[in-house]
Amino acid sequence: MNQNIYRKRVFTNRIGLTLSMLAMAMGLFVLLWIMFILFKNGFQALDYNLFFKSTPAPGSAGGGLANAIVGSLMLVGFATLISTPIGILAGIYLAEYGDHSKTAEVTRFMTDIMLSAPSIVLGLFVYAIMVAQFKHFSGWAGTVALSLIAIPVVLRTTENMLRLVPGSLREAAFALGAPRWKVATMVTLRAAKSGVVTGLLLALARISGETAPLLFTALNNQFFSLDMNAPMSNLPVVIFQFALSPYEDWVRLAWGGALLITLTVLVLNILARVFFRDKISA
Repeated sequence: MNQNIYRKRVFTNRIGLTLSMLAMAMGLFVLLWIMFILFKNGFQALDYNLFFKSTPAPGSAGGGLANAIVGSLMLVGFATLISTPIGILAGIYLAEYGDHSKTAEVTRFMTDIMLSAPSIVLGLFVYAIMVAQFKHFSGWAGTVALSLIAIPVVLRTTENMLRLVPGSLREAAFALGAPRWKVATMVTLRAAKSGVVTGLLLALARISGETAPLLFTALNNQFFSLDMNAPMSNLPVVIFQFALSPYEDWVRLAWGGALLITLTVLVLNILARVFFRDKISA
């Protein structure tokens, strides 16, 4: 009887492993196929003009994505500056102070809603409170929309990483007479810094390719502009518009922009992981 049960469990385990391996193989195949097409078409667009010339007019040859690259860097940069302190501080509060607080419960509930909300809904929300009120699109509106997407990712990751820190580490700091705020910021946060940075990178990767919120907030700008109070060019919207256009030059630039976003996120993840791995081992 025991032998039959053992064989049945082994058979079930093998079926589960086989199905898991097949699912993984299918996922890797699709991912590698997408990456192959992206690199194949994207590398053809990488040249000097792509980085130093603005987007061309319809039907005109040449041009690049300089204005869109700078615009995306500004939008994502300001959104990161806004979302990072808010998300980390809120995550510290939930993990260290909010175990028996109704405010923490409401915050977690709102965070779950924002994590599951489609990005276009957040874009429409910012459109209603900023664009419609000020009667014009702007880079600041796009920054706020991206921040609303990034904050719950940073918050939830920070809270989860802080809860993984052993309680004995907190107790040792309290035993030395450290106040609670110092324990939270100088002990537990430093112990979980690699996980917190991973959350920041996840948020950065998500907002780098968001298109829908920017269509309702920052819109686009064919010309080079550093004015955040005006429509701001950005890579996701330019890729969306150029990829659907009938012009071959625009489609080529769209492939180049998609490759730039992919490579940027990939390089940031690799550098951050290598850097913080060395810090931890030291």
